[in-house]
Amino acid sequence: MTLTVFPAIDLKAGKVVRLAEGDMARATVYGEDPAAQAEAFAAAGADHLHVVDLDGAFAGKTVNRAAVDHAIRAFPGKVQLGGGIRTRESIERWLEIGVDRIVIGTAALENPALVREAARVHPGQIVVAVDARDGMVATNGWADVTNVSVADLARRFEDAGVAALLFTDVGRDGLLKGCNVEATVALAKAVDIPVIASGGVAGIEDITALTGHVSDGVAGVITGRALYDGRLDLAEAIRVAKG
Repeated sequence: MTLTVFPAIDLKAGKVVRLAEGDMARATVYGEDPAAQAEAFAAAGADHLHVVDLDGAFAGKTVNRAAVDHAIRAFPGKVQLGGGIRTRESIERWLEIGVDRIVIGTAALENPALVREAARVHPGQIVVAVDARDGMVATNGWADVTNVSVADLARRFEDAGVAALLFTDVGRDGLLKGCNVEATVALAKAVDIPVIASGGVAGIEDITALTGHVSDGVAGVITGRALYDGRLDLAEAIRVAKG
């Protein structure tokens, strides 16, 4: 097993952006063309892509449909998509047009039956997002913090057949503080579901550190701002992740 690197395209009003700590008011625009960004990541060697409809995460439904479509169609590898996907119809629609895996966050807490049914019908294609502030699950675009712990939410889906857990430390996201490797590994050890790390990746050191925990269940890492700011070279990250 090796670590999968997912370069990220986050969409707000059709543009490629990065947020700081999930705050929509603290968005930095990095591009106007999601398809061109997807092509650039592919050219650097990426075979996986992580796309998020940020507006959709807050609205509870797909908002940036055209921009997402363009990014998906431009990327030759596997696309993982999240943001406001909270119905079977929405899941089916995206899988039908070529998305490889669907990330479900808020609905995983509010409607776990949806996740279980989707994972049963589409084995290996449903990812549960476990977004946390200080160890507690955050929902609705990270705007609301619940009283459910990260481990508790994760354990609810151990027998559901989900492909992975996407763990984001919201307090680090977009701040280049470094990935919360300790919390990611702790979650991976607590459950029998592969864990994808997200939030705060600052450079190649984070990729190296996470690669050392593949045997613990850490299966991937999502990186955004470090790539856009030039702090992390995608090709190098992929090389290191593959050992």
